Amino acid sequence: MDKHNQTPQTRTPKPIRQPLTPEEITPEEYAEQKRALREENLTVNPGDRINHDNTLEENARQVAVNAPDITGDHIVVPTYFVVNEPNGDQKALHHVRDAEEISDVIRMARMDEDGERHWW
Repeated sequence: MDKHNQTPQTRTPKPIRQPLTPEEITPEEYAEQKRALREENLTVNPGDRINHDNTLEENARQVAVNAPDITGDHIVVPTYFVVNEPNGDQKALHHVRDAEEISDVIRMARMDEDGERHWW
């Protein structure tokens, strides 16, 4: 807290790029997911696995879905959604395990007078 105005200090979080299109997934990431599907006896999609040793940046790059949908459009869904905390920290929310918290974050989104979305 700033002792002069009693408001919490916030840091500007560093930008984290998450893959949202097939072109943003590196060939190595794509090959690793294909290898896991082919060689491992998986009970979940390789993109849904949780590795607690990963960094925020590694979690941000993890992809749960990288495939065509029923309409033929190729979709990419990140495994984790990186959100900014009120204190300026960032955290990765798993798209299944943290679904309720992701919904809470989405409900807090607001549009400014210029039509820009802000996540509070």
